Amino acid sequence: MRFPGYIASVVSLIIFFGGVDPTFGTLNSPNTYSHNFVAEAVQNVGPAVVRIDTERLVDHEPFDPTLIDPLLRDLLGEPTLGPERERGQGSGVLIDEDGLILTNAHVVERVEEVTVTLANNEKYDGHVVGTDFVTDLALVRITDAKKLDIAPLGDSEKLSVGDWAIALGTPYGLEKTVTLGIVSSLHRNINSLGFSDKRLDLIQTDAAINPGNSGGPLVNYLGEVIGINTLVRSGPGAGLGFAIPINLAKRIADQLIVNGEVAHPYLGVQLITLDAKIAKDHNEDPNSLFDLPERSGALVQSVLSDSPAEKAGLRRGDVIISADDQEISDPSALLEKVENFQIGQPFNLKLLRNNREIKLSIEPEALPSMG
Repeated sequence: MRFPGYIASVVSLIIFFGGVDPTFGTLNSPNTYSHNFVAEAVQNVGPAVVRIDTERLVDHEPFDPTLIDPLLRDLLGEPTLGPERERGQGSGVLIDEDGLILTNAHVVERVEEVTVTLANNEKYDGHVVGTDFVTDLALVRITDAKKLDIAPLGDSEKLSVGDWAIALGTPYGLEKTVTLGIVSSLHRNINSLGFSDKRLDLIQTDAAINPGNSGGPLVNYLGEVIGINTLVRSGPGAGLGFAIPINLAKRIADQLIVNGEVAHPYLGVQLITLDAKIAKDHNEDPNSLFDLPERSGALVQSVLSDSPAEKAGLRRGDVIISADDQEISDPSALLEKVENFQIGQPFNLKLLRNNREIKLSIEPEALPSMG
């Protein structure tokens, strides 16, 4: 029997779990126990996580009463038409001592009543301060609450793929639910998920996010909020959640506090990704109407009427290769530049048209309301 080797293994195991890596807790003795990093993170942010219950009036669609079985009509009476109260539920997180709660815009869309339940089960009426459907973010305020617990906000720019990710919220109405995973990917463009009306680069996580988690926090191992949970892609073989980076959420929240809305710059073009292979395949097609440069860029698929792009002279088939003196390799890179630009200020583009380099100046306007 090789006892020295066995003892060395046990000692190594105790050292590993006993404080060398604090994220795994501490093993002190058979009668004492220290929480692991997940429990400590939840204790740090959990008191600031809230449940949001909503009610809204929904009108029935018109229908033909003759399509109802006469026997049923005799038994149940004539159907009555009119607005019906629809109830919804989501999550949120307290971000300041004045009772401001960060959540998703789709959680509080067109609601008439908002009830906020704190972690200590106290209930308060809430009112919507502002919503931004482009980023799916909203602010709700409660008043008269005492000694509010505020969530510590982290820095989503410091995230790396593989970092721990902890989701908190009220999935399926089950309050104070916690799930654990990792950051599976960063800068996941929401357009690739089928949401063409949104402007978001999302945090992707395998921490379970379900209906009711919307608006709740995604936190790191320290219990700092790194994102706001917004959607899940489910189905056979899928179970991926997505969260809005907290740095973007903070910027949007600041604008909602001041203005109650957010003005997003827009150019008025529809773009697709161009690379050398796509361009080569296009150019080899005998039915193509023009040649494309065999390189990366953002290909203009269409230009909206009376848009800043049309006024500046952009055309279908142009390939944008530079914006504000920075190289553009795909539409998401251009959209990021536009989103961080000032409305009404000259925005310099470099593009290729019929293999000739052209420089244009365009002034982004405020994105028209989609409501």
